[in-house]
Amino acid sequence: MAENGLEKTRKNLEEELKKLEYELSVDLPKEIDRARQLGDLSENAEYQMALQRQTFVKARVKQLRERLSALSTVNLSSIPKDKAAYGSILKIYDLDKDEEFEVKLVTHEEADVSKGLYSVQSPIGKSLLGSREGDEVTVQTPSGQRHFEVVSLKTLHDQE
Repeated sequence: MAENGLEKTRKNLEEELKKLEYELSVDLPKEIDRARQLGDLSENAEYQMALQRQTFVKARVKQLRERLSALSTVNLSSIPKDKAAYGSILKIYDLDKDEEFEVKLVTHEEADVSKGLYSVQSPIGKSLLGSREGDEVTVQTPSGQRHFEVVSLKTLHDQE
C-alpha cells in the first residue's frame, strides 16, 4: 500500500521532470531565439519573460532531481513497526476541541489535509512521528498549541 503512495509520487515527479526537461531543451531555446529576432533585447519583454521562465524551469528541474534522489533512498523495511512513521494511520483525539479524526502520515507531495493526509514535514506530522498508542502529543501550529492523544496506530507494516 505505502509503496503505491511512494511509487505514485515518484511517477508524478518523473512525469513533471520529463515535461520540464523537454521545455528546457526544446521549447525555451526556440522561444528565446524567436524573441531575440524581434530586436532590442533591453526592451524586449518576450525575451525577458523567456529568460525568466528558463531560470525557473532550471531551478525546478534541479529540485525535482534532488527530490527523486531522496525518494530513491527510502527503505520501507527500516520504517518502525511499533511507532508512528511514514505511512502510519493514526486515530487522533483532539483534547482541545473534544473531537476525533484520522491522520495518515505521507510525503509532502502526497499531502492533502482535506483527506487526512498529513506530510511528515508538517507541524502535526513532525509531532506525531515516533508516537505510540496512548501518547499525548503537543503540536505547535501557526494558530497556537494543540494537544492530541493517539487513540490508535496502524503502521505501514500493519496495513500490508
